[in-house]
Amino acid sequence: MELRVSIDTVQKQAVEKLRAGILAGVFQPGDRLIEADLCRRLGISRPSVREALRSLEAEGLVLIVPNRGPQIPVLTWQQAEEIYQVRALLEGESAALCAIRATPTHIESMRAALSEFEKAVKRGDSARRLSATAEFYRFMQLGGGNGLIDALLQRLLARINFLRAQSMSRAGRAKHSFKEMRAIFEAIAKQDKEGARRAAEQHVRNAAAAAKESFDITPPAEANGTMRTGTKAAVAKTPVAKTPVAKTPNTRAKRKQRA
Repeated sequence: MELRVSIDTVQKQAVEKLRAGILAGVFQPGDRLIEADLCRRLGISRPSVREALRSLEAEGLVLIVPNRGPQIPVLTWQQAEEIYQVRALLEGESAALCAIRATPTHIESMRAALSEFEKAVKRGDSARRLSATAEFYRFMQLGGGNGLIDALLQRLLARINFLRAQSMSRAGRAKHSFKEMRAIFEAIAKQDKEGARRAAEQHVRNAAAAAKESFDITPPAEANGTMRTGTKAAVAKTPVAKTPVAKTPNTRAKRKQRA
């Protein structure tokens, strides 16, 4: 994955590149982020890297531990479950509002995103699946027209995308997701407020169940971003030059020389 950024809008690009790397699995939960290595891979200065890491810390994608530095936090199932609970409430309400407020433009944009998602499922394109899903929900939230719901979901967006990638990695889950998203869309298109709410909430519950299976198979070693035992960080691949150590003459040999 190419991480190097151009001189223009360095800060924004650095945040976007690192966020994309985290969501794509280049950096795994529990991995330490070595600043010097990030500088090399991104092609930017250390202050720029630190600023980008602080931005990602605000999104919950990076944890900066005193005396240890930045690392990818290990999300526990309890934390993930809380996110899914909040997401079900917010997206359910957003879908219900969209059903009564959406314009034809919102409806067509959602239809197009759903079509792209279907194509990505057939191609097995995981990156496109995630981007099409994000587009679908973006237009649903715009159609709902509730700025506060949109702001709250934006704050959770990065973590939602991380969990979404986990749930969709389960065999067959993407096809089920398409059917569930189509049910949301059809209810909104029919202006069925409560039907849209139920479909959106059910979709989140099913996604949570799929994500739970992933957590059960690969549970985090420790919570709150503690480094996993035996984990090789994706960013720690640069060989470290070994400093030659001067050999100290043997004490017995010294005594012989003195004799």
